Amino acid sequence: MLDAKTISIVKSTAPILAEHGETLTRHFYNRMFAHNPEVAPFFNPAHQAAGKQQRALAAAITAYAANIDNLAVLGSAVELIAQKHASLMIKPEHYPIVGQNLLASIREVLGAGATDDVINAWAAAYGFIADILIGREKQIYEDNAKKPGGWEGFKSFRVSRKEKESSNITSFYLVAADGTPLPRFKPGQYITVRARTGNGTSTTMRNYSLSDKPGQGWLRISVKREISPEANTPAGFVSNFLHDKIDVGDTIEIAPPCGEFFLDVTEKHDRPLVLLAAGIGITPVMSILLSALEAFPKRNIILVHAALNENVQAFSKQVTTLTKQHKNLKVYNRYSEAGNRTDASSTGLVTARYMEDLLPTRDADYYFCGPQPFMVGIYHDLIKWGIPASQVHFEFFGPRQELEGAAA
Repeated sequence: MLDAKTISIVKSTAPILAEHGETLTRHFYNRMFAHNPEVAPFFNPAHQAAGKQQRALAAAITAYAANIDNLAVLGSAVELIAQKHASLMIKPEHYPIVGQNLLASIREVLGAGATDDVINAWAAAYGFIADILIGREKQIYEDNAKKPGGWEGFKSFRVSRKEKESSNITSFYLVAADGTPLPRFKPGQYITVRARTGNGTSTTMRNYSLSDKPGQGWLRISVKREISPEANTPAGFVSNFLHDKIDVGDTIEIAPPCGEFFLDVTEKHDRPLVLLAAGIGITPVMSILLSALEAFPKRNIILVHAALNENVQAFSKQVTTLTKQHKNLKVYNRYSEAGNRTDASSTGLVTARYMEDLLPTRDADYYFCGPQPFMVGIYHDLIKWGIPASQVHFEFFGPRQELEGAAA
């Protein structure tokens, strides 16, 4: 455990980190990539260019400093980080690299404020949280390896099917290249795809949610082609690689399913299950939907899918079929662009007023995933409604403080 002096010093740095955190993390990443280029494949260059990873790390460091005397409140954040690290095959030998560059960055950015006491306290604090993460990640690796059909590391999978789901989303059905059975994953989890970069000498990795239910004989990922949103932001390398270069019969490398966002099908509740998705956020929600229909045939299930328009909406045919097969399922499509609408679709955003008109009761279990504005709005509304945290589940791609802070 950390001693009282260390806790006091680290906690005293929280306001400074809150003010200068992103400057620190930008310096940290630049320094680490310059001194230890071998770790670059673990990071998404598009997220680096957009500043997402810098903001996420700054928020995590600030939260750790502020709560170092009450780490129980960070339990969910620790699990999220451990699952993400395990998906990318982060190992104990990587932690000293991060630690050395982080401590050097604190000294270089804070200057005179980074006294020896501050550096020593943060060295102890970093070692403490690193040990926690290393221990949890070891458990995840062992659990994934001992499952029937499980494995550790990256394994070759063959594309058995490739299907276009919308104008910009394509599904890839993956089976083990060696013919071995597949492990059961938790609906909502993701896998990691590792691909060689353009120079052919290095690799890069991306997480993709599994979009089908477990036990199908394949792992399905549904990938949106990521175009460059801005002049200084690169297009999605792996998504375009999959769309353009990978076809039926080709093989790709993937790591075992990971992630703390999932539906526990062993939990039985009478209250409705509300699934909210926007854009590509439908992928983990689709896995949850298919699993829920199988596990809870009598439970009221409501799916709201928001999209720009019908052309970019994935799984519309499959969902239409599901509504005919399952009387307990209600589906509502919400489009940002105006157009001709049916009784089950409308134009506009997914707001509290819109949801309240659809739901039989606010007391429900909510699972949601989508772009940041959608997520912030949903989270804010559910908090205002007083929905217990145990009934609010989400997959948020970005610093969680951007989500939770917006609801404060």
